[in-house]
Amino acid sequence: MTILIKNGLVVSATGQAHHDVLVDGERIVAVLAPGSELALSAERGAERVIDASDKLVVPGGVDVHTHMELPIDDTLSASDTFETGTTAAAWGGTTTIIDFANHHVGIGVRESLDASFAAAEGECAIDYSFHQVLGGVDDAALKEMDVLVDEGITSFKLFMAYPGRLYTDDGQILRAMQTAANNGAMIMMHAENGIAIDLLAEQAIARGETDPINHGYVRRPELEAEATYRSVQLATVAEAPLYIVHLSSSHALEVVANARNAGKNVFAETCPQYLYLSLEEHLGQPGLAGAGYVCSTPLRSREHGHQADLWQGLRTNDLSVVATDHCPFCRNGQKDLGLDDFRAIPNGIGGVEHRMDLIYQGVVTGELTLSRWVELCSTTPARMFGLYGRKGVIEPGADADIVIYDPAATTTISVDTHHMNLDYSAFEGMTIDGKVDTVMSRGTVIVADDRFQGAKGHGIYYKRGLSQYLT
Repeated sequence: MTILIKNGLVVSATGQAHHDVLVDGERIVAVLAPGSELALSAERGAERVIDASDKLVVPGGVDVHTHMELPIDDTLSASDTFETGTTAAAWGGTTTIIDFANHHVGIGVRESLDASFAAAEGECAIDYSFHQVLGGVDDAALKEMDVLVDEGITSFKLFMAYPGRLYTDDGQILRAMQTAANNGAMIMMHAENGIAIDLLAEQAIARGETDPINHGYVRRPELEAEATYRSVQLATVAEAPLYIVHLSSSHALEVVANARNAGKNVFAETCPQYLYLSLEEHLGQPGLAGAGYVCSTPLRSREHGHQADLWQGLRTNDLSVVATDHCPFCRNGQKDLGLDDFRAIPNGIGGVEHRMDLIYQGVVTGELTLSRWVELCSTTPARMFGLYGRKGVIEPGADADIVIYDPAATTTISVDTHHMNLDYSAFEGMTIDGKVDTVMSRGTVIVADDRFQGAKGHGIYYKRGLSQYLT
């Protein structure tokens, strides 16, 4: 179908202007001056015209950190399937996700990737790709890294946390980074000192401190900063790029800022929960309510200014990306497994549906510009992980992944209205200025008129290129 979006304010990472956008099939074919002869001709020939007057026209969101159907300890799985999670993402203006193929000691890297492909194929409502987790780094895994880069899996995640499950020691990390330096891959790091955290957690339980808030107390910001610093130094030795996932504290942000100021190729993401939620107000709620806010890295204290510092990091580009770490577990039947021992609460918060809205509030309050909103949620994620040109931009040749956003609308986030497969909302009752009006994925309207008009299986797998931020 040929579609013309007219009269909207088209926002890019570098500016904004009123343009008409012409879509033919799955691609954008022209960005036209309103009222020009070309625009009028396009309107006459279009099969469908969408009037975006008084609305923003932005590239579809790219969420580079999600966990659909994530298994935990072989006993339960994140509550969103690839179908429900990507449908919820579409409702929120996200048109591409990058999920994780979850590898651990005892299974092969290829086996873990094949399992992820099988789970996602034919299920996704929007386009998708995968990062590869390396839960054990040995000769076989290192060889597989080279093979997977050639196949479009160009980023690998390592864990400095979770000893006995996903943890990799400094030697293993260095070997993986050296391999990445040679093959052009991006190393993603969960940066927390897991050995020290597990000791503090064991000591807390021995003292009878079992409530969910202790999850935040033992995962101290100093231990996030220490691991972040260590990962930066290892990346420096290996001469490899480094991307810190879900950065939550002022302490770790200072490490990243210092590294970037020194000219090191270090990047970091944060997530909406770290900008809006806090240890005392949310994780500190009693019992099951607090358990719903258990995630790692944990929520931080508002009293110590972590949230304000993260907003500043978004402005200064010391934080380059906002992703969600979407990993939802229901309170009933999942989060409640750890009510007598916070260590048993599955880690994760659902947010894939609300990222674009929540970061847009930074525009409303003056924390961010419109262009920075697009840059953080669409353009830089696409550039960082080898999707740019097709994703993250409105220009001829790009996929017609387009969001029409109504800045005059108001919505309220609630479990009663969200589309994630989750029995609570971490952002319950929050009033949002602005609303996703229409969502297009590769030229197909999948959300409009407050209805989901897409379908599972519409989304396709994307083989990714190398990051644009390698050097």
